[in-house]
Amino acid sequence: MRKLKQVNHLMGLMRPAVEDVLARHPNNAVMVDAGSGNAYLGFVLYELFLKNAPGGTLLSIEGRPDLTERAKGRAERLGFSRMQFQTAHIDTAQYPERIHLLMALHACDTATDDALVAAIRHGADHVAVVPCCQAEVAAQLKEKRPVAAGGGSSMSLLYSHAWHRREFGSHLTNVVRALTLEAFGYQVTVTELTGWEHSLKNELILGRRVHRENRRARVQLERLLAETGVAPKLTRELGVKPATVSASEEPEAPEPVAPEDSEPGPA
Repeated sequence: MRKLKQVNHLMGLMRPAVEDVLARHPNNAVMVDAGSGNAYLGFVLYELFLKNAPGGTLLSIEGRPDLTERAKGRAERLGFSRMQFQTAHIDTAQYPERIHLLMALHACDTATDDALVAAIRHGADHVAVVPCCQAEVAAQLKEKRPVAAGGGSSMSLLYSHAWHRREFGSHLTNVVRALTLEAFGYQVTVTELTGWEHSLKNELILGRRVHRENRRARVQLERLLAETGVAPKLTRELGVKPATVSASEEPEAPEPVAPEDSEPGPA
């Protein structure tokens, strides 16, 4: 019941993105639910938006075969013929060449990074992720100390204790994710998905692609990586490296996405 409440609330927050995709691609919209689990999110989206639409497909990707088969059978019984299913982990899945919307609800630890990498590489117009169990960066913080220009940084005091390290690592992970999306041209909103009484993992990151890239955000991201000494999977996969301490490059203004007749960028 708690999961379904989260899914329904998420659909309300995602409605503008879904409607934008269907308005611009009514016959060939491609939506992906990465790490779909029981595919609750996909079934609700299909019922609300795709069921009566002239076209469009929804691909659910899940690494556990039993969940894939169960969801596939449910889709067949409901007549949701444009729901597709793939048994694969998020980082090894076969994605459509072009994705218009990618979502990932509680993809654990670096699986959320894998979903964001897929979205960026396949030019997703919209992204919606609710991260979960961010452990990678906390482990890196345990082994490293931040590098700060001028020395004397007190940054490591924020995570000298294990509990603080876990919480700070989780927060830093999502800051890096949001900033990475911005660097690759997305306008980002970070908000609460549900109240704390429903879930402690309730941070929602929404991205809408409005530029080809954002050099200013890229420079900020590289500096953040340098100052904290971390290297999350997301930035490693996308080739983003920490800045040198002496970096003084003037950030450039983001380059807008040029509209095209066949595949227009977001307005």
